[in-house]
Amino acid sequence: MKPKKPWGGRFAAATAPSVEAFTQSVSFDQRLYEQDIQGSIVHARMLAKCGLISAAEQRRIAAGLRGILRDIQAGKFQFREELEDVHMNIESALVDRIGAAGRKLHTARSRNDQVATDLRLWTRQEVGAVSALIRDLQRALVAKARENADLVLPGFTHVQHAQPVLAAHYLLAYVEMLERDKARLADCLKRVNVSPLGACALAGTGLPTDPALTAKALGFEGVCANSLDAVSDRDFCLEFAFGLALIALHLSRLAEEWILWASEEFGFLDLADAFCTGSSIMPQKKNPDVLELIRGKAGRVFGHLVSLLTMMKGLPLAYNRDMQEDKEAIFDAADTVKGCLSMAAELTPQTRFRRERVAEALKRGFLDATALADYLVKRGLPFRDAHRVVGGLVKECAATGKA
Repeated sequence: MKPKKPWGGRFAAATAPSVEAFTQSVSFDQRLYEQDIQGSIVHARMLAKCGLISAAEQRRIAAGLRGILRDIQAGKFQFREELEDVHMNIESALVDRIGAAGRKLHTARSRNDQVATDLRLWTRQEVGAVSALIRDLQRALVAKARENADLVLPGFTHVQHAQPVLAAHYLLAYVEMLERDKARLADCLKRVNVSPLGACALAGTGLPTDPALTAKALGFEGVCANSLDAVSDRDFCLEFAFGLALIALHLSRLAEEWILWASEEFGFLDLADAFCTGSSIMPQKKNPDVLELIRGKAGRVFGHLVSLLTMMKGLPLAYNRDMQEDKEAIFDAADTVKGCLSMAAELTPQTRFRRERVAEALKRGFLDATALADYLVKRGLPFRDAHRVVGGLVKECAATGKA
């Protein structure tokens, strides 16, 4: 027998199975179960403190929720599509376990502030996880820079030989990009770490509650100032998605460069066999698939950012069901970027500069032309004159085949 909908009192007819399948989110929002249970345990504690449930009821609720948590972690919990989402699945299971006390848990709370709380807790956790992976990649790049401290590379602009640069300087450029990425995430966290609990559906509650208590217990820095904004705000998701998109962009630039540098045309890098694949028809191929996928997955992350922006742009206050679509986008964006960061950190230590090919490239492209112009400036020649003289010399050398 199907369970009754927790909100079913107003309805005379059952929800169509096709509608249940179309509107359900439990297939993807079940990953918020830890945050949902954490928030509910703290909410019950607040209800007891405010006299809305008894201490005994609060203990039964907390014990029941911890039992559900253990069952989910052990793979013994069955999420049910007809119960729509992670919140109703857990609440329904709680009522089945402990009876009437479970029906009191949702006092002074709506799924609107509940899901906003879950998502903020999840985002806070993910910001920490992504930041840790960025540090891992930075350490790998710094180690590679130390390993090649004496190596000089051709520097490029417009993919043309420009000026010589140290390999360490080149690698540390990506460390700087990643440092900005970490700083962006840390700044985003300031706006993530605010509690929406107490906003209820949109207008708060007339019951005596203590939102500051739940905020403190959940590790939030404070409480959202406006209840309408609290339940309808997904700015923190958009900020996180933008931060993820920039990380993906930086990784894509690195991947593109290393794909080029590992090609026969450049030959600057040797990629470890473990990070390449072959061809089903061409025996000689060693394809940089990991780097190509890091580059390709950036587009996927950008797409999620655009989908979130587009989803939110036309929504009036307060909550709208459109906002259910935020989760798959932000979940996949975070998972994708974490996977790319992990692979980049694993690949970097095993990537080797081919010094002989680099040395050959340093002899081409007139890399010292700017240094020669600067030398003439030091000897008193105006820079524009020095530029013209050296440019003429380069033209002559190129025409006569001299380096």
